[in-house]
Amino acid sequence: QVQLVESGGGLVQAGGSLRLSCAASGRTFNIYAMGWFRQAPGKEREVVAAINWSGADTYYADSVKGRFTISRDNAKNAVYLQMSSLKPEDTATYYCATTSRAYTIVQVTDRAYDYWGQGTQVTVSS
Repeated sequence: QVQLVESGGGLVQAGGSLRLSCAASGRTFNIYAMGWFRQAPGKEREVVAAINWSGADTYYADSVKGRFTISRDNAKNAVYLQMSSLKPEDTATYYCATTSRAYTIVQVTDRAYDYWGQGTQVTVSS
């Protein structure tokens, strides 16, 4: 019903910045909350940031607060993750995901998300 494609990953030095984008297609009217998750080698997938439909409610993992900013453009059916002051620990595959129904609060567990992109690799060197 919904297809998501991430882009913007790459190699960057510690302290640098990257902007990840996620474009949605298909039944985009069924998109509600959108989130970014990441999975580093040897670790489980974890939530990075999430945003509700209006953009008024956001969530950030403690490890990225103050460094990452999530935003969305509903007219373009897109969600973005602006990453600044990148650290080697940010190295991971980043996935965007969407919920197919509305929730009262922003969801921060992967179980709440129904559609997933294939991921984009972010590598931070130092």
